[in-house]
Amino acid sequence: MESSGMLLCLLCVSLVFVMCGGQSREVSAEEYEAKKSPASTERELVEAMEELLGKFQSTLPSTEKRGSIPLCGVGDRCAVRLGPRIGKLCDCGRRSNCNAFLLKCI
Repeated sequence: MESSGMLLCLLCVSLVFVMCGGQSREVSAEEYEAKKSPASTERELVEAMEELLGKFQSTLPSTEKRGSIPLCGVGDRCAVRLGPRIGKLCDCGRRSNCNAFLLKCI
């Protein structure tokens, strides 16, 4: 009984293998071009973006301001007292402020 079940299973598997084994997937030239084209399309898009960035680079506003104050690190002197006024030497970076009493970035 058990051997007949195994024999039937083996027969079904071999039948499926014989029926599907003769079929092969051929790739046409159009399908090959369709598979190849995403990489070339990406490359063309990158080239177009670089060209556009090159054109508009001169028209974009610069990040530097006129008379900009340089950045200082934490613990550096950021201001100096000039009589009743305080003049700035540099601007504290992100997450730090210039303490008016210590005149340092904290």
